[in-house]
Amino acid sequence: MTPATTALAERVLAVGTMNGPYWLPTGRVLDFYFDEYRVAADPALLAQTGEALAGLLPPDIDVIAGLELGGVPFALAVSAATGLPAALVRKAAKSYGARLQVEGQPPPGARVAMIDDVIRSGRQITIAATALRHAGADPVAAVAILIRPGNAKALLDGQGIAVAGVIDENRTVRARQGQP
Repeated sequence: MTPATTALAERVLAVGTMNGPYWLPTGRVLDFYFDEYRVAADPALLAQTGEALAGLLPPDIDVIAGLELGGVPFALAVSAATGLPAALVRKAAKSYGARLQVEGQPPPGARVAMIDDVIRSGRQITIAATALRHAGADPVAAVAILIRPGNAKALLDGQGIAVAGVIDENRTVRARQGQP
């Protein structure tokens, strides 16, 4: 990490880390959690985070896709930083209106980078990638503010989806264990 990236990561964690119980969808309870909305609510920090996420994109990305709901403000910040069009991906298609799961339909064959706040298990990225493929796009990357320890990278690599994060706790855990 560069000194600027380290400083941004420290600021993002200082603003977004909340103490107290937080219930995961699995039922597990955390003693602290990352509240992405506190970061998204700060216009300057949102813009800086968008630029940092944009710096993690692989080449030849055609569309940025924000995942419901935490990834949406950051995807729009990346879109603003890069000039790339944005799409928004719901967890499930709406039961009314146009009944779409992917809004701002990417063109057929478009290489898409999915943006989320936190990647923990890779499940939400997998759901979004499936929706994007059904829409005719090619999801090739997942970029997040925070990557939690776990097997998400291996799961997504197996699907041809590169993973990058501004803050990767897997690296922190490995460094504490004396591994590269």
